[in-house]
Amino acid sequence: MKGNEAIGEAAIRAGCLHFFGYPITPQNEIPEYLARRLPEVGGKYVQSESEVATVNMLFGTAGVGIRVMTSSSSPGISLMSEGISYLAGAELPVVIVNMMRAGPGLAGILPAQSDYLHATKGTAHGDFELIVLAPSSVQEAVDLTILSFQLAEKYRTPVMLLGDGMIGQMMEPVEFPDVEVGPPLDADEWALTGCKGRAPRLVTSLYLDPVELHEQNLKRYRRFDDIKKNEIRFKTYNCDNSYDVLITAFGVTSRVCKSAIDFLQEEGINVGMFRPVTLNPFPEKELAGYIKKSKRVLDVEMNMGQMLLDVRLAAEGFCPIDFLGKTGGLTPSIEEIVEKVHENLNAIEKEIK
Repeated sequence: MKGNEAIGEAAIRAGCLHFFGYPITPQNEIPEYLARRLPEVGGKYVQSESEVATVNMLFGTAGVGIRVMTSSSSPGISLMSEGISYLAGAELPVVIVNMMRAGPGLAGILPAQSDYLHATKGTAHGDFELIVLAPSSVQEAVDLTILSFQLAEKYRTPVMLLGDGMIGQMMEPVEFPDVEVGPPLDADEWALTGCKGRAPRLVTSLYLDPVELHEQNLKRYRRFDDIKKNEIRFKTYNCDNSYDVLITAFGVTSRVCKSAIDFLQEEGINVGMFRPVTLNPFPEKELAGYIKKSKRVLDVEMNMGQMLLDVRLAAEGFCPIDFLGKTGGLTPSIEEIVEKVHENLNAIEKEIK
């Protein structure tokens, strides 16, 4: 299946029967697929009049305890930012898919990884953090879509699936879980379902009492501490062998890096790779352990170095960090990565001498 369509089907398999969204390239196949598929399984699809309307539809739907998702691309996610903050403040479980395109501004519709900082560091105003997951294949996009719903509901928080246009447009074999529809969202304790026979409930992000707001923020961050303890995910490649250079990359860029590593192995050069799957919380301690086995780090991204800050924090000055990035919809090539690794190896030799 095409990546975007596979994400739509995975959402249905996860039990999501409600989708609201607004068309924007390169994620249009998600709403297009769900517009056709959701009525077949008793679901509801609404094309909203804007991304601002979309995120408020998410708020209302999640607030009454219904599993819900939207998808968009970079500028559209920016328009949702205020509403995402409201969702986080009200502790509502929703899944938001961002198939990144090049930026800033309207820029271009080609794939990029230009929203890393927006997703992990500055999604919107206020004290909150999102769980952010980054797939590198269509199969992983399916698996992480299902996981996104599970994490959103377990921790009552918005979760973002952060892919790029390439993941959304490529076609690969996929396997789906056997269960067609998951159980209803477990919202008996907090959802607005009508207060007959019970005390009234309030779903809000508004706390005028500063002490109450402080306590709410502390509670939310204690919950995020639990997420850091329990939900960190990452993958490594060729890290069981000794290596002088460690490559860091996320998403589809890691696949190009993997091919470069295979090419270098044919030359007798061992290079390891660390790929964070949870971009937030970032696997900082885990990456630090692998960095300490290397002499240099090469960070490869489809942007101008947005994950580089997290890599540097993990390295804690242990070794030099180099960067290779392409933007505007360009992808680092195998040849460029190989050349950059050779530059790193030459630098190591000079340091030894």
